[in-house]
Amino acid sequence: MSVGAHPPAPRTYWWSKAVIYQVYIRSFTDSDGDGIGDIAGICERLPYLRDLGVDAIWINPWYRSPMVDAGYDVSDYRDIDPLFGTLKGATDLIRAAHDVGLRVIVDVVPNHTSDRHPWFQAALASAPGSHERSRFIFREGRGPGGTEPPNDWLSAFGGPAWTRITAADGNPGQWYLHLFTPEQPDLDWTSQEVRDELLSVLEFWLALGVDGFRIDVAHGMIKAPGLPDVGYADLGDLPYGIAEAHDVPDHPHWDREELHDIYRDWHRLTARYPDVTFVGEIVLKDIARTARYTRPDELHSAFNFPFLRAGWDADALREVITTTIEAFSAVGAISTWVLGNHDVTRVATRYGGGDLELGVRRSMAAHLMMLGLPGGAYIYQGDELGLPEVLDIDPDARQDPIFTRSGGAVVGRDGCRIPLPWTEHGPSFGFSPDAASAEPWLPLPADWGSFSVQAQDPDPAAPLTLIRQALTIRASHPGFADASFAWSPSAPTVLHFTRASGVGVVANLGQNPIAMPEYTQILATSQPLIDGMLPPDATCWYAAD
Repeated sequence: MSVGAHPPAPRTYWWSKAVIYQVYIRSFTDSDGDGIGDIAGICERLPYLRDLGVDAIWINPWYRSPMVDAGYDVSDYRDIDPLFGTLKGATDLIRAAHDVGLRVIVDVVPNHTSDRHPWFQAALASAPGSHERSRFIFREGRGPGGTEPPNDWLSAFGGPAWTRITAADGNPGQWYLHLFTPEQPDLDWTSQEVRDELLSVLEFWLALGVDGFRIDVAHGMIKAPGLPDVGYADLGDLPYGIAEAHDVPDHPHWDREELHDIYRDWHRLTARYPDVTFVGEIVLKDIARTARYTRPDELHSAFNFPFLRAGWDADALREVITTTIEAFSAVGAISTWVLGNHDVTRVATRYGGGDLELGVRRSMAAHLMMLGLPGGAYIYQGDELGLPEVLDIDPDARQDPIFTRSGGAVVGRDGCRIPLPWTEHGPSFGFSPDAASAEPWLPLPADWGSFSVQAQDPDPAAPLTLIRQALTIRASHPGFADASFAWSPSAPTVLHFTRASGVGVVANLGQNPIAMPEYTQILATSQPLIDGMLPPDATCWYAAD
């Protein structure tokens, strides 16, 4: 079956088929021995990223922050937190990355600030109805004496989405909205001042040379007039309660139509910065609604959460791949694929069902299949090493606010944020510079050295070797140069599709080896062929006449 036979021509810029590597900065490399990754650590590892073969890096928030939610509570959008370095260090990194052929995308957090942001501090010190409070969403409570929250909205991290402040006279005051932690008050995007300020923030970083932005909670920001009740109390089936737009008609705080006007305003920046890219964290079940954010005058791409959630299931993956390519082709946009990030359980653990060896094998097969698809792709740091989720973190060491807000009932996201192992030996496996360094901010497991870059570097069968090989082929082979895609006939447990120039991709999700299609050359395999057969839980790229 051919997908998207007559779509509008996709916009072809550097990001149209780029592979972008997510750098979770606090866990990447610690250069100064304080136990926390930093900007200088990224600079130190630029040769690794270049040689891996990625086109760009996306760096999680590095702005000034009290770090209640690992930097997603921003107190100053125009400065670097001292934990990570300095503003000069950031500009030096951007230049150094460009010098080795890597572009740099930074996180922007427009839905909320930190409660330590000067704006929110001014709002707390001002009266109800004041200009200072108009930048945020303050409301009177319901019930006698206003003791109940203004509506039934829930925080994505658990509990109510409202916190009541104490007024200057010591009495209970208004409530303010926070769709995440109480330390992350939501901005009011009906305020032109808010819109102008965030646009100014984008321009500030573009002037310093960044190549794009990953937009946090890009399906949020706009709230329905009157802030009506949602009408349900269940956040749904997303990991750790991170909310999405469910099948609630006209959802009052997710996926509001007015969001598209914001992104049209942002898109106008491309007149002066034509190579800038915007990628949205748009957490929706409906791929067609996600694709609407990537129309020609809005964002350039959006993370594909249905693909990430599909699991190691041929029917689910076939369906999501088909609907994704059709939906994005219909608006003339590229598809963007992702298997992991800093908010979800690592691929090797999700796919393994308790069997780590099986999980790593499936993770590599999934990554090779993903990299064979048309469009852009993201790799979360450490997934190129086949890292598993760390499940046995001491409760006293956990730092995710989801864990603390749930009283430990929900473990949260720390297990996918463990610092990277670079060397086979040493107290932090090369994450920090030496034995005198502070303990890493999250503890590395005792066997982590076996997953390290040093351990995998010389191994031709290692996950790292496969990803390097695949990225080299993807960048150089003409079969991956355009957006061509067509399904080929296959068994129900097999995904088989072809690209241009006779390139084919076969993923065996079944339990038995399968015969390969006719080919003239094997380009890459996640597991070696056995007597010409592709084993279970493996993917192969081939070339045919």
